[in-house]
Amino acid sequence: MFDLFTGLAPAVIVTLVLSLGLVLAFEFINGFHDTANAVATVIYTQSMKPQLAVVASGFFNFLGVMTGGLAVAYAIVHLLPVDLLVSVNSTRGMSMVFALLVAAISWNLGTWYFGLPASSSHTLIGAILGVGVANAWMNDTPLSQGINWSKAIDVGSSLLLSPLIGGVVAATILLLLLRFRPQSNIHRSPFQRQQVEGRKHPPFWTRFMLILSSMGVSFAHGANDGQKGVGLIMLVLIGIVPAKFVLNLDSTPYQIERTRDAALHLQQFYERKAPELATLLAKQPPKATTGKFDCKPLATESTANSLLASLGTSDYHLLNADQRWSIRANLLCLDNAAKTALKLPGLTSSEKSHLSGLRKDLTATTEYAPTWAIVAIALALGLGTMVGWKRVVKTVGEGIGKKDMTYAQGVSAQVTAATSIGLASAFGFPVSTTQILSSAVAGTMVANKSGLQMSTIRNIFLAWVFTLPVSMALSGGLYILASRWFA
Repeated sequence: MFDLFTGLAPAVIVTLVLSLGLVLAFEFINGFHDTANAVATVIYTQSMKPQLAVVASGFFNFLGVMTGGLAVAYAIVHLLPVDLLVSVNSTRGMSMVFALLVAAISWNLGTWYFGLPASSSHTLIGAILGVGVANAWMNDTPLSQGINWSKAIDVGSSLLLSPLIGGVVAATILLLLLRFRPQSNIHRSPFQRQQVEGRKHPPFWTRFMLILSSMGVSFAHGANDGQKGVGLIMLVLIGIVPAKFVLNLDSTPYQIERTRDAALHLQQFYERKAPELATLLAKQPPKATTGKFDCKPLATESTANSLLASLGTSDYHLLNADQRWSIRANLLCLDNAAKTALKLPGLTSSEKSHLSGLRKDLTATTEYAPTWAIVAIALALGLGTMVGWKRVVKTVGEGIGKKDMTYAQGVSAQVTAATSIGLASAFGFPVSTTQILSSAVAGTMVANKSGLQMSTIRNIFLAWVFTLPVSMALSGGLYILASRWFA
């Protein structure tokens, strides 16, 4: 890890340390901001003592980050348009990282202070979009090109649909429990069980399911939200010390060879489909020039030639900084070209599969993260989990419904959240633990005819509505100010 500081100017070292510190601070805050969602029901139902619950949650958050992969991490990174990703330099990198992290941290702390279960994911995505919009405005680029809109729509859809699905699924699980086990103790609240049976804890199997599902939510949270922190670290490293991180310098000769073959096959595909691709690309609005490494799908053949000429090595360490950056830029542009080619009408399933495979090979040496970065994020998220949970726990456990939460409601909400977030992580969709669990709890309250506290629901809804525009405005404004400051 420490060799990343070798050969850097003192000012760059300070900037790098501060930027990495901001990323870890964001993930730490994310931990105590979102942990309440994982432990709220298990604490409220007295299945575990609060101190034990948050420590266990922190451990499973750590495991989730370590085993979660990188699909969500790069879904976040690629919210920025490919032209910005391939033309960013140290100045723009510093401005971008500073703006989006300070904006995200500020909004997260504000909503946490007032006990609102707002979404850290929503906040981070809004901050990234704000940077993209501000960058487009500063460079006189059309807004349609300031953001990777296809990726933004995918991410936005997952954020919008996941809480709705969570509410419906949790309500359905509870209704099934009411239908097939109507007399079970699982439908009592902790207060009712203590009054009727004089027992503090839920029945054994109910308690087991509550604890298991709570740890499942923690693990899924780490696997999804932890990846976002890893993506941020990679933005920092690529933006500030690109020579060491634009490519995975530990790539094997086999990986580099696969990358070379993928570029050659994509070049051949564009040659075969030249008339169809020309027609498709002619319908797209012309792109404004933003820098040295603009991506031009019509020039895919020459881009592939440039890459093939540079990839005459089996070891990235042998390349200088400019060569590494050029290879990364060409790889990202070729990946974008393959994605564009997937939009061609009339493609066979084998052709689509071929292009998808080429995309994986083209990004194999650019979409990575060093082990120390993953461990650092895992530690920050895990430690953050162990503090600051009380404010939001009270809102989730007592503020959503008008009646006390039953054991069945806790199990239904947590099983839904753990499953939903786990599936989203597996498919590379960034979702909000906060939104899914809150909506799941609300769904069980409706199914149980417990009623909803509309003041809390209104506050949660307003936080959800304002998170995106506020974080976009904050990060966009900060990006403009920082760009002028560092200029």
